[in-house]
Amino acid sequence: MKKFIYSFNDGGKEMKSLLGGKGANLSEMTKLGLPIPQGFVITTEACMKYYEEQKKVWKGLKKDIEQNLKNLEAVTDKKFGGDNPLFVSVRSGAAISMPGMMDTILNLGLNDKTYKLLATQTGNEEFAFNSYKRFIQMFSEVVYGIEKYKYDLLEKELEKNGTKKETYIKEYKKLFKSEVNFKFPEDPMDQLLAAIEAVFSSWNNPRAIYYRNLNNIPHDIGTGVTVQSMVFGNMGDTSGTGVVFTRNPSCGENKLFGEFLIDAQGEDVVAGIRTPKKIEELENVMPETYKELIDLCGLLEDHYKDMQDIEFTIENHKLYILQTRNGKRTANAAIKVATDLVNEGIITKEKAIMMIEPEMISQLLHPTFSEEELSNSEVLVTGLAASPGAATGKVYFSSEKIKENNGGILVRLETSPEDIEGMNIADGILTVRGGMTSHAAVVARGMGRCCICGCGSLDLDEERREFKVGNITVSEGECISLNGSTGNVYLGELNKSDSGLTDEFKMILDWSSEIGAMKVLANADTPLDAKVAYDFGANGIGLCRTEHMFFEEKKINHVREMILAENSHERKIALESILPLQRLDFKGIFEAMKGNSVTVRLIDPPLHEFLPREIEEKLKLTESMGITMEEIDNRMLKLEELNPMLGHRGCRLGITYPEIYEMQSRAIIEAAIEVKKSGIEVKPEIMIPLVGKVEELGYLRDRLVLIVDEVIENSDIDMEYKIGTMIEVPRACVTADEIAEKADFFSFGTNDLTQITFGYSRDDAGKFISDYREKNILDADPFETIDIKGVGKLMEMAATLGRAAKKGLKIGVCGEHGGDPKSIEFFHSIGLAYVSCSPYRIPIAKLAVAQNTIRGRNYSF
Repeated sequence: MKKFIYSFNDGGKEMKSLLGGKGANLSEMTKLGLPIPQGFVITTEACMKYYEEQKKVWKGLKKDIEQNLKNLEAVTDKKFGGDNPLFVSVRSGAAISMPGMMDTILNLGLNDKTYKLLATQTGNEEFAFNSYKRFIQMFSEVVYGIEKYKYDLLEKELEKNGTKKETYIKEYKKLFKSEVNFKFPEDPMDQLLAAIEAVFSSWNNPRAIYYRNLNNIPHDIGTGVTVQSMVFGNMGDTSGTGVVFTRNPSCGENKLFGEFLIDAQGEDVVAGIRTPKKIEELENVMPETYKELIDLCGLLEDHYKDMQDIEFTIENHKLYILQTRNGKRTANAAIKVATDLVNEGIITKEKAIMMIEPEMISQLLHPTFSEEELSNSEVLVTGLAASPGAATGKVYFSSEKIKENNGGILVRLETSPEDIEGMNIADGILTVRGGMTSHAAVVARGMGRCCICGCGSLDLDEERREFKVGNITVSEGECISLNGSTGNVYLGELNKSDSGLTDEFKMILDWSSEIGAMKVLANADTPLDAKVAYDFGANGIGLCRTEHMFFEEKKINHVREMILAENSHERKIALESILPLQRLDFKGIFEAMKGNSVTVRLIDPPLHEFLPREIEEKLKLTESMGITMEEIDNRMLKLEELNPMLGHRGCRLGITYPEIYEMQSRAIIEAAIEVKKSGIEVKPEIMIPLVGKVEELGYLRDRLVLIVDEVIENSDIDMEYKIGTMIEVPRACVTADEIAEKADFFSFGTNDLTQITFGYSRDDAGKFISDYREKNILDADPFETIDIKGVGKLMEMAATLGRAAKKGLKIGVCGEHGGDPKSIEFFHSIGLAYVSCSPYRIPIAKLAVAQNTIRGRNYSF
């Protein structure tokens, strides 16, 4: 019989997938003998069964809950709903951290009877009253969806009338009944079961689904539910609550970082309702408790061998740990913590690499404000530097406005989980309330979004859609700039500059290169892109798109003349003008790559993409070609296609107009020879796109070899080169053994292969893909993460057939998927030699490759 509930004594950190992160770590800390309020965990499997049972707690689970509650009563020597009342919290806890996305309810077990008992036993009626009032609000909102603002409005009215405490509670319950048409539940067991169902249901609330989609978290793993005996931080000056990180989550400094509130419950710290104090100040308030907290932080970091995010409560000077987890951190902090732990001898290089999320790396490549720009700008206001980076944009006061305008600076009193989508789209986030561990701060750091919190001197008027600082008013739609590294806010737009790579970042890249089994190449079309790629450690260029070069001002008119030429003679005249310019392009790229291989794809897109649309551009052609505007229009009309993405493009152009590919190949090899003569090694590779039949590749290869060999022979230079193809047509995948006979290498063009396999237009699929994802038709956008069952199966078939026909055939990927960590995992599994991606994705790809190599070795930490 399957076990759906575990006490904290029965679990451990290795049971994270079953108990969720919170439950597994509470169980682990119980084993370590730490001061943990006792409780039990309802498993993630129970959550998924809850949905199978039509969202009901079934009889067997209810019986197990009642038994585990009795066990908890025995441990605590209290009775749920009895004369010595036990109170519990009900919290969510998935295997993968989803901060703020699901629900929590505190103070369960309070009713009219236990409220009075709590007040009598503690001698603190104000504490009991606040706890009861808070419970009714939280229970109403989480379980029955009654908005909190309705209780806030009622409270203002009651305060104004000087209402007594007993009447307060009656009025709260009256509001509850008016909203749901039945009485507030007095039976603690009814409260508990309703709370558990609500937490299970929150697994599929809109913000949780959005967060999972955003972070590629599976939808079928469920959340654990932790039922834990309450300890109260709101019992007066001898009690409190807080959050502490064992290292700074913004910069990685090896120093405690956190906040606390006296006379408060845990939700107060993260909700941003009160501005908390820095953790260091706890030493002045409760020195012995502070020392105990420091010792426990050291113990937990040493045990988990990673930076910990710890929630704690102090009840009458006694410290309790409510949760620990690996702390969310910025990319800079993640890299510093990982490299510091290696340098301190705590972990290995392999462990350090596995600690860093590849997608986080992109945060390090975001721009910052230059020192010169900052020195010439006046600070409007300063808050807490919650998440580093630079952001500039128009001010909006709601997530809806951010979404409408596709970006901007989100300014709020404090953010809530409902803001998750707006926060993701926003360029930056600014809040009046909240500290470094508030919802805004934690979520923004995870997203890599610039964020400033706790800007208390900012006077926000949401109704008038403006804020004031002193005598300065900023209205919605006006621009401000945020420096998330300092907490400074500036009026207007500041110019941004690229951030530099730290020594720690370079260290991680070096370790990744050393460990990774696949090479990481770059998609680069200019010498500047090639230099950026080389600086990031690219092992070469896997895709140089020549068509991007054709749009340059010096070339575009000659290209158009070539396209509109009536015959081969006219075309060759235009190509002769393009040849030296192409040669110069390739020379700069070969030089930038300093001896690494460079794969140049011959022209691929349909020719209509290069043609002029403006009258002025057409007039230039009439002058250079000596023909009329009518002749220009007639020739353009002949080139129109109904479905150009499946039309006259790729190798089809090369076969129809072989002189184009011959010119390009000549330019590639002449540039390579020139660079080699200067003393730089060159490894040119020519790639023919969109091949579907071996005869296409054979025809073009034979013609290009004649040209290339002639150029090399006349140069008196030894030059090795390769001619291969892009595999991006399903027919090429299923006949890859034939195509391999004529190819020196394969490179999967996964963008087109996905497009043609699915029959989805790359340009138009965005109109329905989000709808497909919401309706679980697609797990992910197939243009971002490879479709393993369809496109992946074709790739695996092509790789197997190609290697069988030609031993040692080099096979890689050069579509956008080459920089996606999940896709890289699949590419690694089918034994590809390399991935190629945009220059700024190279660090991400290198880290992902190293991680998959480590997993493949079954490395034990």
